Amino acid sequence: MKVSLEGKRVVLVPYISGHVPKYHSWMQDPALLEATGSEPLSLEQEYEMQISWTQDPNKRTFIVLDKDLIEGDLGHGEPHVEAMTGDVNIYMNDVDDSKVAEVEIMIAEPTSRGKGIGKESVLMMMAYAVKNLDIHTFTAKIGDSNTASLSLFRKLGFEDSSHSEIFKEVTLEYTVTNLRRAELLKSLDDVITHSHSSDNKSDSLLTGKAIA
Repeated sequence: MKVSLEGKRVVLVPYISGHVPKYHSWMQDPALLEATGSEPLSLEQEYEMQISWTQDPNKRTFIVLDKDLIEGDLGHGEPHVEAMTGDVNIYMNDVDDSKVAEVEIMIAEPTSRGKGIGKESVLMMMAYAVKNLDIHTFTAKIGDSNTASLSLFRKLGFEDSSHSEIFKEVTLEYTVTNLRRAELLKSLDDVITHSHSSDNKSDSLLTGKAIA
């Protein structure tokens, strides 16, 4: 069983095979590759990566849909490629503490930037992680020249933790205090959660009604 999360400006949906071609086209952009620290992949490799991300128990990935770009009614379980604008991820790879999660956000479509979509997506992902995965600390690793992302995370309350001269990267940290936990969980009052399931290991389809 998987979920999509519907907020005010965005819908976060599971990364399914129908998203791969557009995602692959994004990752041909050298600027996005540099910003995300990624290597260019073939389309076939991108499909393989999508499956591996879906099956990885230590990773959660959502494709970000810009609600302004959705054509017709919102069909949960449908890829809505026309509204794809980026992705948001968390990685739980800390060997000493499984409740520490690294957050990553990419808004790939220039027309969707500057609308608060990145901020809402990160906050929705963090709230989801606190509620469902009991995450108590979030981190973010951002290139020191990526001023827009650094500004976003600092405004959200992340604090600089370290700087790598070698990788030209800033690590930021956000501790989930009791007050912050309550605020994040309260924010879910305005988010609709839609449940999905599928026989396909890499895809998820809507089976059930939306619940607030």
